[in-house]
Order: sequence, then C-alpha cells, then structure tokens
Amino acid sequence: MTTTMDRPTGPAAATNSTGKRAPARRRRTEAGHVRQTRRTKALIITGLALFTLYSLAPVWWLIVSATKSQRDLYTTNGLWFTAIHLKENLQQLFTYQDGIFLRWMWNTLFYGFVGTAGMTVICVACGYALAMYEFRGRGFLMGCIIGSFLVPGALLTIPSFLLYTDLNMVDTPSAIILPSFFNAFSVYLAKVYAEGAVPPELLEAARIDGAGEYRIFFRIGARLMSTGAATIFLLGFVGMWNSFFGPLVFLRSSEKWTVMLGLYSWLKVKTDSSVDLTGMVVAGSIISLIPMVILLVSMQRYWRSGVTLGSLK
Repeated sequence: MTTTMDRPTGPAAATNSTGKRAPARRRRTEAGHVRQTRRTKALIITGLALFTLYSLAPVWWLIVSATKSQRDLYTTNGLWFTAIHLKENLQQLFTYQDGIFLRWMWNTLFYGFVGTAGMTVICVACGYALAMYEFRGRGFLMGCIIGSFLVPGALLTIPSFLLYTDLNMVDTPSAIILPSFFNAFSVYLAKVYAEGAVPPELLEAARIDGAGEYRIFFRIGARLMSTGAATIFLLGFVGMWNSFFGPLVFLRSSEKWTVMLGLYSWLKVKTDSSVDLTGMVVAGSIISLIPMVILLVSMQRYWRSGVTLGSLK
C-alpha cells in the first residue's frame, strides 16, 4: 500500500518519475541563458562601438581640420568646426606650384591601376595553375611562395636599386609598376580561392567538349574567381596607393612622385624653412581618400555576387 510517506518531498520533488527536471527548473535555466545572451550581446555591441569610434576618429579630425584656416588649425578644438575655409584651402591646394598636387594624384592613379591590373591577372593565373594542375615540383614551388612572406621588403631595396640602375629604370614609372606585378601573398590567396570556387569536374567537362586551356581559364576559371580577383585587386591597389618607400627610393623628379610622397615633402618643408604647409597637407589627405572610397563602393557588387554564388552551391 502506498502512503504519503512514499511520496518524494523537498528537492526530490523537482524530478518526475522519468528523471526529467520539472518545468520550474527549466524556466530558471532559460532565464539565466537569456541574461547571459543579453550580457554577451551588450559586450559585443560595446566593443564594436569602440572600434568604430577608434576607426572614424582620425577621419573626422581630417574633415574638421580641412575646413579651418592655418591659424584656426593650431588655436581651436581639433574635433569641431569653426569658420569654414574649405573653398580657400582647396583652391590653394590645386594651384600651389602650378597644380602639382593634381599631377601627383594622376601619377598615383596611373601607377595603381596599371600595376594592380597586371598583378591581378598574373597572380590569379598563377593561383589557378597551382590549384588546378598537377606537375612536378608544385609543392616545392608553393613552399617557396609561402617562405617569401618571411622576407622583409626592405631587404630587397639595395639589390633592386642596383638592378634598376643597370636597366636604366630609376626615376621612371617602370620602377614602380613592374615590381608590383608580382606578389606572393596574392598568388597564395588566388590558389586558396580557386580550390574552393572552381570545380575540377567543370574543367574536365570543358576539355571533353574540346575547349583549350586558355579558353577554359578565361571563360570559366577567371569568371568563377571574380570575387577573389576583386579582393586581390582592391588589396593591391590600396597597397600601391599608400606606397611610400618605393617611390622615395626609385623616383627623383617631383613631377613623377606619388601623392603620399608629395604630401610628405610638403610636411618636410616646415622643418627646413619657415613655410608651413600643414593646412594643404590636411586638405590633400582628404582628397586622397576619395578614390579609395569610390573603389570600395564600386566593387561591392563583386563580393555580393560571390557570397550569393557560394550560398547557392
């Protein structure tokens, strides 16, 4: 006979005959999980907000400083506007030394687009070949490419300068453009992307249909690797746009300088004489950001199409 003494009491009452927790215990666990999730989400949002503030603060300072006169640049709050002198600053920027800043902008665009376009084609083709073809020495070649990451670029300055001197390339655009055609990291990036984006079965089907290797690459491989190629192009162009050490070593004439080297020369004028060109350097820095923003916005569709393609596979 079952009596009341046989019924579980106290903590044992939270467990039923099948050994499962009672609903009250489950609700407490779910409430604790919700609180933990909210706390984690709050920490993530706070971290992202701080990172955004850290990233945009220098840009905001540039925008504010570009609107100030030379006197206000040193005597007023650097994070807020005073009297707007943006038009005068831009006019001075574009007319100083017969408009040499526009020449520097054109040089940088020319070096960047030509050098990065050639680098993208070469590196995408090399990465495609390393990923899709089996040949003797492929592993050793890939090891050399990865090992080249460990060699600082500054160590190659003297040998490169001696080589360019023998080839009469010093103080010519070729000294900036030709070396940018070869980038070991871009080759590695193209290889990794080709392994995931280009199905070998599709290439075999194209070969059965009679297509040649060059046609397969340009009609199939290059199109499937468009997102990776866009990423390589963007990284290469940003590197070329911000390059400073190479133009400083290999370019002599100021008419052939890049915008970064030119702005640096204006800052150096302040230390060598009583002329202060800081206001023009700030305005020039804002103008130099515009091509980067345009390039990033215009290439978003390649990344969007690549992500959509990956989700449909």
